[in-house]
Amino acid sequence: MRMPLARPDWEGKLKEGTCDGELTFLYGDDAPRQVGRYLETVSAFRSFFGAEPSHLISVGGRTELCGNHTDHQNGCVLAAAVTRDMLAAVTKKREKRVRLLAPPFGLIEVSLEDLDVQNEEAGRPQALLRGVVAFLKKERHTVGGCDIYLHSEVPIGSGLSSSAAFEVLTAYLFSLLFNDDAIAATVIARAGQYAENHYFDKPCGLMDQLVCASGGSLQIDFKDPANPDVKSLTADFDQGGYGLYLVNAGGSHAHLTEAYAAIPKEMSAVAQALGQQVLRQVDPSFFYANIKRLRSRVTDRAILRAKHYFEENDRVSQATQALRSGDMDGFRQIMDESGRSSLELLQNVWPQEDEERSLALALAVSRDLLGDLGACRVHGGGFAGTIQALVPSDLQEGYKRALDDLFGQGACRKLRVRPVGGYELGKGSCAG
Repeated sequence: MRMPLARPDWEGKLKEGTCDGELTFLYGDDAPRQVGRYLETVSAFRSFFGAEPSHLISVGGRTELCGNHTDHQNGCVLAAAVTRDMLAAVTKKREKRVRLLAPPFGLIEVSLEDLDVQNEEAGRPQALLRGVVAFLKKERHTVGGCDIYLHSEVPIGSGLSSSAAFEVLTAYLFSLLFNDDAIAATVIARAGQYAENHYFDKPCGLMDQLVCASGGSLQIDFKDPANPDVKSLTADFDQGGYGLYLVNAGGSHAHLTEAYAAIPKEMSAVAQALGQQVLRQVDPSFFYANIKRLRSRVTDRAILRAKHYFEENDRVSQATQALRSGDMDGFRQIMDESGRSSLELLQNVWPQEDEERSLALALAVSRDLLGDLGACRVHGGGFAGTIQALVPSDLQEGYKRALDDLFGQGACRKLRVRPVGGYELGKGSCAG
């Protein structure tokens, strides 16, 4: 059995550079800044809980590379974990409760003796914490008391799936503290999905949690949603002469629930009009041959969204092959096609009954700046929030400056692929 580190001198190890190799592995050239962040997290834990943390654990957010709104139709997705992560300082406690201090939410407490759904917690982080612990206990994994201090660099509403990162981090630390690091990534991902669906009261698939839990770049096929087929690949954008950027264009998600829900509803309506439940079960040629008949059963917008699904699902395989073969220009062209399809067919760039156009503005300005040398697309659910851009090396400085000037300092951030899912500092050079 691997014994956990017992109250390591984190401050000494971090200041002496003992952990530099691991931090470079996780964060690349951002590792020097992370030393200060880790020291702040240890200090905050000590100040609030009056003890030294036994573990420092991190889980990255995720970015969708191709496959916009395909997963809920049992389609394929290309996605990657990113180095913008959630960091937790943790230690075991004898009490049968979990205490989590997570600015800006304050202190969250969950009793291990009361893991039933609390309706008043829906939509709040304590629902996710309670739901993850309840799932692990239901699946006969060991749970126990602990104190947690959380430092997040996965902004809420940024399109990097802060909720999935939080869920996976919670499940992963229980795997480390109480289960000898033996809970599989797929189980950790399902714990997060369960918490979000049943406790947080938000329907979601498994893609976000699976990417956060697995790390790296993944092609995921949800043809059998209970047992998704996951294949890893390498996506080194810097080596290919590009930078992957995320631009937070702003806009509120608060009033967009119906707009999000309409997309899977309309796609499924097309599938049902053709005798199936989801579009993955429909032969594309059968769909195209029946467009005229479909117009009497569903809206034209639903037909366009279904067309996007079939084309986007094919693009995932094409994008995966381009990355595997190192054809970054080929990937750029596919990403551009994906972005134009989301705009024209999926129509998730702005809400229909709203003046919100921040995503459309970010895309338009990006295309002006990048021309045919780069690519951009809506990121995630759409309607508000973030776009993703593939920017050639020699245009990156100007692109970031222009988008920051338009949407605010820090709105445009470079993304890097995180090589692992959950990670415990001390596995490598700073162990012992």
